[in-house]
Amino acid sequence: MGSTVQVHPQHTALVELLAGRGLLSPRWHEVWERVPRHAFVPPTIWRQGPERCELVTTDAEWRQLVSSDEPVVTQVDDGALDGPGEATCANSQPSLVAGMLQHLDVQDGDKVLEIGTGTGYVAALLSERLGDEQVFSVEIDPILARQARQRLAAAGYAPSVVTTDGEHGWAQAAPYDRLISTCALRRVPYELVRQMRPGGMLVTPLAREFWSGAIVQLSVQEGSRASGPFRGGASYMPMRSHRVPDGPPVGGTARATDTTLDPRRLLTVGFAIYAGARMPGVSMVHAEEAGRVQVWLTDQAGSGAFAESGEQALQYGEHNLWWDVEKTYQEYEALGSPGADAFGLTVTPGGQEVWLTRPTRVIVSA
Repeated sequence: MGSTVQVHPQHTALVELLAGRGLLSPRWHEVWERVPRHAFVPPTIWRQGPERCELVTTDAEWRQLVSSDEPVVTQVDDGALDGPGEATCANSQPSLVAGMLQHLDVQDGDKVLEIGTGTGYVAALLSERLGDEQVFSVEIDPILARQARQRLAAAGYAPSVVTTDGEHGWAQAAPYDRLISTCALRRVPYELVRQMRPGGMLVTPLAREFWSGAIVQLSVQEGSRASGPFRGGASYMPMRSHRVPDGPPVGGTARATDTTLDPRRLLTVGFAIYAGARMPGVSMVHAEEAGRVQVWLTDQAGSGAFAESGEQALQYGEHNLWWDVEKTYQEYEALGSPGADAFGLTVTPGGQEVWLTRPTRVIVSA
């Protein structure tokens, strides 16, 4: 097929970078070469800063960011003015996109549903690989959907872009052979599994309260279930209907607690997946300052905990969250401190199960 937009040398260099990391098969290498990223990035963009998104103000910075292996924020605060500067749409980091498409394992003739059209870039890559008629993409934001259609048409592509909530998929064109979500889900809606053919593949980021994101690759099986492994960490913006609501403010007097657990040890993706399953409703964020790691834990009841490398932990509120995380970490160590790829997920009509090494070894059901 081939994009009608001119490919710049900077884009070619980006594609070669991805290929050099082993993220592009020969077929995908050809696809990426033909679909330039800059055609799907608007003039106004932001870079994610430490506290808020920072507006890109020069043409040179725009070109540098778009041709780099970095996410490009294309909308903040759902398009509202004078908000806190929180990213709500982005042209995702190319290496993450390439990795997810590799896990999707598309074959000639596959029909694909994408959840979260965003800028239209992933829909363009899929259209170049499979043909317009095989690609369906849903986007909840009508303005983003309209802009994506315009960019796709300008680049020579015409997949079906539908304005609807991706949590419900798009049953009108089902069944699908492949499904990819480019926004993070808190849970995989069973409605998405139901819209897929047996033998199909579903790839999505998951983001629970305890972790910022991990990719899961689910094979759709006979008997109305989908199951498969986690494929490492990846941070994506959450689906709008899956955003974690703000909890109550942490209250109470700080209780100093001796601890031998260095908070740095909590930051692996493997532990995040385990703790996210074992400690539902508990959130963790972290920061690093002068080589020392700080973590904050909160729950939906207003309890909290703070810990810093080499210092006593502080606990607040009714629940002793630091003691809870210490106990959970001891459980994790007793299992051999498994990495992210040792865990998996099964989705059935009755719920979801996180498992370790095999689907029958269930860590938690929900």
